[in-house]
Amino acid sequence: MARKPLNLILFGIDSLRADHMSCYGYGRQTTPHIDRLASQGVLFENNYAPHIPTTSAYASMLSGKDCFSTTVVALRHKGGLPDHVQTLPEILRASGYDTSCVGFTGNPSSRGFDKYIDYPSWGSWAEGRSPKAEKLNEVAVPELERLAGGKKPFCLFLRHMDPHAPYLPPAPFERMFYSGNEFDRSNKSMEPVMSFKPFCDFFADWMPPGITDADYVTAQYDGAVAYMDAAIQRLLTRVDELGLSENTLIVLNGDHGETLYEHECWFDHHGMYENTLHVPLVLRLPGKLPAGQRVSGYSLHQDLVPTMLELMGVKPKKKIDFDGSSLLPMVRGRKASNYSDFYITECTWMRKHGWRTPEWKLIVALEPDCHFKPEVELYNLVEDPLELKNLANREKGMTTALRQRLENWVAKREKETGRTNPMYTNLNWHGTSHEGPFTSSQQAYDTLHIGSVGAANRLQAGPQKKARASAAKKKPARRKK
Repeated sequence: MARKPLNLILFGIDSLRADHMSCYGYGRQTTPHIDRLASQGVLFENNYAPHIPTTSAYASMLSGKDCFSTTVVALRHKGGLPDHVQTLPEILRASGYDTSCVGFTGNPSSRGFDKYIDYPSWGSWAEGRSPKAEKLNEVAVPELERLAGGKKPFCLFLRHMDPHAPYLPPAPFERMFYSGNEFDRSNKSMEPVMSFKPFCDFFADWMPPGITDADYVTAQYDGAVAYMDAAIQRLLTRVDELGLSENTLIVLNGDHGETLYEHECWFDHHGMYENTLHVPLVLRLPGKLPAGQRVSGYSLHQDLVPTMLELMGVKPKKKIDFDGSSLLPMVRGRKASNYSDFYITECTWMRKHGWRTPEWKLIVALEPDCHFKPEVELYNLVEDPLELKNLANREKGMTTALRQRLENWVAKREKETGRTNPMYTNLNWHGTSHEGPFTSSQQAYDTLHIGSVGAANRLQAGPQKKARASAAKKKPARRKK
């Protein structure tokens, strides 16, 4: 008798920092329900998003490919995925699956689903508290029920937006981790935030007018995580009620992390610091995956698709040479890690790439950024895990060695793919009227401006009309420091 095909539910969580989850050691109890999910499956302690931000992250997460293969590095990627890239829903559809996507319509990286469903996923102070996760559940639960009642195995992809700014969790989550006075005039921590010209209008559109305490904003982020966690449990409860638990692979992965008050890159996902790169990965499949296991080896987004396909017993109709590798040898103790070091990129509000090892991180700017950061940054991740001491000038030998490894990797991947590194060719990544790379940080600072929440939503959705068409066919100037 043929084995019944497994279903797949993939939670893609936008802007979720692993270090702000209780199952990853955070001091606040932000994720009790995800903690329970992890206790029933496998948690990967060192899972990383190598390509920041959303569009590039999901391109790898949903294809098993790195940025050299997907050609996607920028948030505002122009065009769709290349034809040579097969996405997870395309692979599963060819194997008889019914596939649905909630909350990611039109993004180039979400190509190939049978059905797309949207929900209100932003919000502003004027609109009041934003129940994003409940709005997702309002459409996701009926879709889950429809898929469960069908004759085909299914793949349901859910893109959660709660930890993503604006952080506006509903009661009681908005005060769950804060008992102070967010309007205390003696607290000056929000002054640099609200004077940062590229983002000040965006912040003013969703933060409380007159706010002075940055800790309040961080507490809102944590409250949003806890709120989303509770909403995820509603979906997991429905999975149990529908009798799907034993035959459904549950995956929870973050696309990238978030910068809160670190590195003067406030309340968004700028840069390639650990708070942005380190994201959660949890897998549960009773009978096939051990319960309560934690894997310490390194994993990347491009490992997810080959891992899921192996667990589900799905073989692509056409052979795919994935850039990532299955994580199951690590789970079974046959392999310590998928990586010893790896290439990293960021193309949201700055264009940079770098190289990360277990001990060191090199960050190299490909053009000046709006935060007035140095061209080269080097951090000792063991002695300085918060990345506060730039050692690029002191440790010149290490800087040179890592830069050579970075350049060697780029040359290798360019040769293997026959394509130029997309980090070198995406020169209008910022989506403004400015043509080409910025020539100074001041120019970047004066040019980049996110505007209101609505403008931010449109900015992120800007290239999606072309992607939909493709899918259908197939304050004052700041002085430099």
